[in-house]
Amino acid sequence: MKIIVLGRKGQLGRCLNDQLAKTDHDVVYTSREQIDITDFEATKRTVAQINPDIIINAAAYTAVDKAEQEQEKADLINHLAVKNIAEICNQIGCCLVHVSTDYVFDGTSSVPYKEDDQSNPQGIYGLTKLNGELAIQSSGCEYMIIRTAWVFSEYGNNFLKTMLRLGGERDELSVVDDQFGCPTYAQDIASAIVTILSQMNLKAQSGVYHYCGDHPCSWYDFAGEIFKRLDNYGAFVIPTLLPVTTDKYPTLAKRPSFSVLDNSYLYEKFGIVSSNWKKGITSSLEMLNMSSL
Repeated sequence: MKIIVLGRKGQLGRCLNDQLAKTDHDVVYTSREQIDITDFEATKRTVAQINPDIIINAAAYTAVDKAEQEQEKADLINHLAVKNIAEICNQIGCCLVHVSTDYVFDGTSSVPYKEDDQSNPQGIYGLTKLNGELAIQSSGCEYMIIRTAWVFSEYGNNFLKTMLRLGGERDELSVVDDQFGCPTYAQDIASAIVTILSQMNLKAQSGVYHYCGDHPCSWYDFAGEIFKRLDNYGAFVIPTLLPVTTDKYPTLAKRPSFSVLDNSYLYEKFGIVSSNWKKGITSSLEMLNMSSL
């Protein structure tokens, strides 16, 4: 298959590069320099020239707090540009694989969210991502929307790398312990997408799917697991972690207090197991050459 990957410089885009390199697909990786998705006409021309079978959209505005101040920019990238891509896919008969977020939910549930549970985003980021989903669903194109959560890897900016940076600067770190979700290793997301692609001719149908880590935890627990595994290297001074409540760590955007996703539908459909995020931490640390510290 001929595939376009949008957002190749982001952490998921780079992981898709790693995973798709193991296949025989004809893949075109693009960043803003090749396809600026906010330029609708240029995007349409370039995609038509490449004429792909699949577009994987790993491009997004992901600055959750900044989105509260840059609402138009967030909406342009996460909603209007996605709407344009979906319409292009419909016109040329191309399937769209789009990555979305747990932030489409409000976090008031006490059980993991299923794909058809009521969405109710609490911030601009989640709202724009939801509007992007709805635009895809109404476009008429064949699509797969994959919602994920708490994404980390050896690439880009993410919680794991923030903890490593702050841990090298401070003796104590305060980490929120009353928000719960499922960390997800970006390499596992990319691998799941590759598995889906291999089965699309037989099993694919347009729909929304959840994919995230195998065990829920708090941000405090997540940080603790990072430093527990980092301690194996011996050359890094492990900071003291202090649990704090959300109200002690105010942010511009409201975070869902519980955003655990139910992955059972994706497993039933494609046999894809949840991300082993603890193993993902170890893999990320190895890729970052933490043993050299």
